[in-house]
Amino acid sequence: MSSSTRWTLAVLAVVAALLTGLVTELRREPAAAQHGRASAVSGATSDLAALRARADLPPCRVGPQGTGPSALRGVTVECAADGIPVDAAAMVAGRTVVLNLWAYWCGPCRDELRAFAEYQRRAGPGVTVVTVHQDDNQAAGLALLAELGVHLPTVQDGRRQIAAALRVPNVMPATVVLAADGSVARILPQPFANAEEIAAAVENSGR
Repeated sequence: MSSSTRWTLAVLAVVAALLTGLVTELRREPAAAQHGRASAVSGATSDLAALRARADLPPCRVGPQGTGPSALRGVTVECAADGIPVDAAAMVAGRTVVLNLWAYWCGPCRDELRAFAEYQRRAGPGVTVVTVHQDDNQAAGLALLAELGVHLPTVQDGRRQIAAALRVPNVMPATVVLAADGSVARILPQPFANAEEIAAAVENSGR
């Protein structure tokens, strides 16, 4: 066997070894990527559970299916307290509800959340404040509520389905007063500075 032939065979052996290693690595990569994605999902779920515990939000009260404002029937959102899907119409059925629409990145919303918590404390059981987080970043919303110490029933609505169904202007914060019969008493696309302003606006809605 000539030296040139031996060199050719040696080069081919090295190339074959490299190709074998590459194929093996390519086979491993999807499995590793899948494991990484699974770990990320598991971590995100764990983080949300921890944030929910910190926020300590009350559960979402839900009435019978097919009740509540007709505009909200068929709209499903997620209860921020436990992640369980809820029917938006049934959630507000049969009671006077004040919906506060906000997002974690909205400065006026941040200031207003505390005012709504104080308004709820003063108003008592005759009215229910429900906050609606309108951003996909649920973790950031929960973290803000925990930081502020605001413990109001809250739903996660990153797609802004509730605002669209009730024809709320595309601004934040915004407030919707729903009468006990399910009708929209008032839409208020404005911020509130304190509980007194909120109380006056609700009273002027004729609830």
